[in-house]
Amino acid sequence: MKNLSVIVLLLFSGYLSAQGKPVETVYFEFDKFTLNNNQIQTIVDFIKKVDTTKIESIQIYGYCDDRGANDYNFELSKNRVITVQNILTENGFNKNKIVIIEGKGRIIVQKDKVENLSETRSKNRRVDLFIVKKNSFGKGIYTSFQESHKVGDRIYLEKILFALGSSKLTEQSKKELDAIVLLLQQQKTMEFEIRGHVCCTPSHYQDAIDKDTQERKLSLNRAKNVYRYLMNKGINSLRMHYIGSGNKFPLGQGEALDRRVEFVILKI
Repeated sequence: MKNLSVIVLLLFSGYLSAQGKPVETVYFEFDKFTLNNNQIQTIVDFIKKVDTTKIESIQIYGYCDDRGANDYNFELSKNRVITVQNILTENGFNKNKIVIIEGKGRIIVQKDKVENLSETRSKNRRVDLFIVKKNSFGKGIYTSFQESHKVGDRIYLEKILFALGSSKLTEQSKKELDAIVLLLQQQKTMEFEIRGHVCCTPSHYQDAIDKDTQERKLSLNRAKNVYRYLMNKGINSLRMHYIGSGNKFPLGQGEALDRRVEFVILKI
């Protein structure tokens, strides 16, 4: 049981490192999904100080402490997230900018290694708010191929995504790749790298497990399958290569978009 606690704790730590630092956090009493007035005011103050014109989206994640059954705590964490979402919208925050609301359940702790268990539990009964700023992807990052590119440009396509734990191309992904084949046939000198990505994996692992092969090569296999598909459609293999990037580069727009491949332009 102690080993299981260590694993869950590491999983959660890895998730946090990939997600980044929350811009605001509110805390709940034990076994409650309502907030006291001080915590409500924290959200109201957050709304007042944030410039929504510079925000692409906001993500809300809820948690519980380690006590109680898993199913109960997942439901409780979801209700905590809904509470925060409602306070945001009731106080004028644009609901269309709230793109992710997710209850994560309980946070397991190693009781024998925590100095102040009560304080730790109180900090784990919380909801975190994360912001994705507009244009935060930076220059040279695109969601579609452009008429012209420069070396170093990165293109990720929102229709080339994968099921959780899978490296298999979906029918939608194949249609998108067929369109890319036509473009690459026109731009015959372009060379590129195909990078595979994963979500939801602790940072101490270099990659996730591919459920189809049972190998810890999920991001690599995603890139490889795109590479093979393009090659089978007539794209010269000398123009491209593939790598797996694991979970090193989350986009901050939800787990689905982190289960992706990117094209990095190497030569025009």
